[in-house]
Amino acid sequence: MMRETAYAKINLALHVRRRRDDGYHELETLFAFVDAGDEVTAHPSQRDSLRVVGEFGGALDDPFGNIVAKALGALPHGAGWDVTLEKNLPVAAGLGGGSADAGAVFRMVKRAHGLPDDWHARAAKLGADVPACVNSVACIGRGTGTELEPVVNDLAGVPVLLVNPRIPLATGPVFKAWDGVDRGALEGADLREMALAGRNDLEAPALTLVSEIGDVLAALRRTGAWLTRMSGSGATCFALYDTAEGRDEARAAMPRGWWTLAGALR
Repeated sequence: MMRETAYAKINLALHVRRRRDDGYHELETLFAFVDAGDEVTAHPSQRDSLRVVGEFGGALDDPFGNIVAKALGALPHGAGWDVTLEKNLPVAAGLGGGSADAGAVFRMVKRAHGLPDDWHARAAKLGADVPACVNSVACIGRGTGTELEPVVNDLAGVPVLLVNPRIPLATGPVFKAWDGVDRGALEGADLREMALAGRNDLEAPALTLVSEIGDVLAALRRTGAWLTRMSGSGATCFALYDTAEGRDEARAAMPRGWWTLAGALR
């Protein structure tokens, strides 16, 4: 049996620079990954099959349209795999959950068979976040997020808290509500500097669609975090702390109905 954690993705910064003629947006983003997420297990089988379990498994009602099935179909992996996806991350939450699941499949195929030379292009066809999620290490993403550059990661091990008000938020409407203003490029020499100097340009449009994001950000800002921001297109927000104790105290202070995940950056 093979097992991989599909590490939750967060955007420490997400700068939207312009709308492109192809309908996509030109981005600069800081990808970072939490040391927890969905869990993917696989057994060799005569054909591919996928079973989805876990707290948020019910949100994925089409196994054949699932990105895990698409990732399997995109890669040579023998006769087939019997895959179980334990869905611990909320869906449509700005955490790249589906992309992280696909990335976990790529890592399992790499261990078992090796990846084809064009794995990056195959990953990008599945989604803009998938290439970054294959290695799940902090990096800079440009273009639509698929053009990856290394970054000095001085934040590995930093305690992080994820909070979601349990309201799904699709990416498309958030990008559509962006005001089109280019507020400038990423700046800084390492991950911490770039994160502190950065911003999430999708935060304002997301707030117009789900006002509860503002409640989450306000609650996190009262907890002594040194960085608080929305991730991706929302509605999940994150906070970074100096100590695990500070993170855990903050988690205990969150309203009971909200989803939370405590971890550390990879």
